[in-house]
Amino acid sequence: MKTGYNRKAFYYAAAILLAALILLFFLSFLIGTYPIPLRTVWDVLRSQFVPVQTYWESAVTKTIFQVRIPRILLAILVGGSLAVSGASYQTLFKNPMVSPDILGVSAGAGFGAALAMITGGAWAQVQGSALLFGLAAVGLTYMIGSVSGKSDVTTLVLGGIIVSSLFQALLNVVKTYADTDSQLPSITFWLMGSLGKGDMQDVWSMLPVTIICLAVLFLFRNQIDVLSAGEDEAAALGVNVRLVTVVVILSATLMTVVSVSICGIIGWVGLVIPHISRMFAGARYGRLMILSFLMGGFFLLLMDNLIRGVGSIELPIGVLTALVGTPVFAFLLIRNERRKS
Repeated sequence: MKTGYNRKAFYYAAAILLAALILLFFLSFLIGTYPIPLRTVWDVLRSQFVPVQTYWESAVTKTIFQVRIPRILLAILVGGSLAVSGASYQTLFKNPMVSPDILGVSAGAGFGAALAMITGGAWAQVQGSALLFGLAAVGLTYMIGSVSGKSDVTTLVLGGIIVSSLFQALLNVVKTYADTDSQLPSITFWLMGSLGKGDMQDVWSMLPVTIICLAVLFLFRNQIDVLSAGEDEAAALGVNVRLVTVVVILSATLMTVVSVSICGIIGWVGLVIPHISRMFAGARYGRLMILSFLMGGFFLLLMDNLIRGVGSIELPIGVLTALVGTPVFAFLLIRNERRKS
């Protein structure tokens, strides 16, 4: 009976989230310093495929394709990727407190970005350096976790803590030597997360990585379900525990590090969204990742719209997700504890 309820709850939640995400996608064009009517947005988009009489200025087309669409798509991709990464880590480590930066991704990427900024690197070099050092941090974590020869989950998590502390210390060194008038504010703003600098090149860079990682995780969904019950039980049922562990870590890490390299550090999405999604998806990982992606994309796009629509100064999106995510997560923890008691 409970399984049937979970299935119905999943289908209803997925349909509602998908419809809400599509609606929010179009409403997002109305928000900003240069609002564009929905009819104009629709006609501009249609004009790329069929002949449409032009009644809008060229600035409208430029705003839609060079500013709004990249930012909206990045919000959906980054939010969905971080949420699925968090759900994957939480399922693999069997720990609801795990977040996408557990293996040192954010600390490594933050150091890489700061290092590129202090050496005068262009925006593309900042992104490349963040990506490189984020991957290096995870590689170092995995090396530490494999010191015993079996890379168990506990050792991996401890390795992530060690690597995060190392790169956080290196980041503080870089910030100490950064110019306080130009470089330090840029580093600080990047570390708080922002979608403002994204363009279509970032979208095209992130899209294939996200699609491939999601496809791989979905193909391994049944093995991940079995592994979530315990490594010994999974091995007894014929699951290649080491392979599945590597697949989950590699896929979730790639989505996280690409997101961080493009938009900076955006916290709480990968920690809170999987908890909410699990209420409707149940214990099945395949359903959980679908709902997590839809809900994560909707949540981050909504937060970005609030940032663009309120005030003349744009608040870093990582600050807003923390302000919203902290009380929500506290409520979920209290709710779960009351249910247990």
